[in-house]
Amino acid sequence: MTKLFSPIKIRDLEIKNRLWVSPMCMYSCEGQDGIVGQWHLVHLGSRAMGGAGMVIAEASAVSPEGRISPWCPGLYADNQIAPWKVITDFIREQGATSGIQLAHAGRKGSTHRPTSGSGSVATSDGGWETYSATSEAFQGLDAPRMLSIGEIPRIVADFASAALRAQKAGFDSIEIHAAHGYLLHQFLSPISNKRDDLYGGPLENRARLLLEIVAEVRKAVGEQMPVFIRFSSTDYVEGGWDQDQTNQVAKWCRELGADLFDLSSGGLITGVKIPTGPGYQVEFAESAKRATGSDVAAVGQITNATQAEQVLSEGLVDVVLVGREFLRDPYFGLRAAAELSADIQWPHQYERGRWPSA
Repeated sequence: MTKLFSPIKIRDLEIKNRLWVSPMCMYSCEGQDGIVGQWHLVHLGSRAMGGAGMVIAEASAVSPEGRISPWCPGLYADNQIAPWKVITDFIREQGATSGIQLAHAGRKGSTHRPTSGSGSVATSDGGWETYSATSEAFQGLDAPRMLSIGEIPRIVADFASAALRAQKAGFDSIEIHAAHGYLLHQFLSPISNKRDDLYGGPLENRARLLLEIVAEVRKAVGEQMPVFIRFSSTDYVEGGWDQDQTNQVAKWCRELGADLFDLSSGGLITGVKIPTGPGYQVEFAESAKRATGSDVAAVGQITNATQAEQVLSEGLVDVVLVGREFLRDPYFGLRAAAELSADIQWPHQYERGRWPSA
């Protein structure tokens, strides 16, 4: 059996293979109310039909002001649960599992979606006041308000409440988004966090918000549900967030009940040089694996079956997350299995289209 199409068990969850759909923003809640619709069912459901072991839904806000844009989904209200449940039920019927990335955009919120403009959305057009670790703006966006220390417990509570809604919506796992320059990354990085209170300064203070969230999310969902964390392993600038800090915080998160770390990079600031290329972030996942002993996922320019199999077979990586290739081909998982001569179950409706094995 190939490594890519071998099962993996995390807590009580058995996942049929190690080829998962990475969470990707779609900006497609046309009602601007955080409620997903038929488009999301087709989008996520087709990838489940297409052979993915887990389909992780895009960054979904834990509060209205936690959205990246007015068109982003959420789990901050009870009326958002049932539409997600339709999707998770369908994914499960295809033999796949589902995850959802819970997020708060912080100073990178209230933005236009890529197809409708750039910069911040005015409050008169459905935007909102953003907030962050400090009042320093992200380039091209309105300056946020600095969160007071008294407001931070509400952020923690919002993540825990959203995690409970995710359970009710039928999701099999939760990923806490602490990467790509969003709120939790804004607190983690010394570049964006210049606070002088309990949530700023030394690493343990900058990590405090994330650690409180991990603890409360684990308490909320119980011991059976897997909890993942996405980190940006580096800001790509001297004096910023880096792999050593990532590994240390991941160790603390593991002690609080986190199960898998998903290692990406960048997103906090603009104008940095990112050395992209095939599998360019795999080394970050391998480093976190060595440091924590936890399951890790590699993501970033993993685009074909042979490459994905090699990442798993030769490295210290447990899962590969694929984004753009699943956008290009919703049935990438079925095609990858054929290319690797892996015998997997196809949707019975599609058996006539089965690729011949390599």
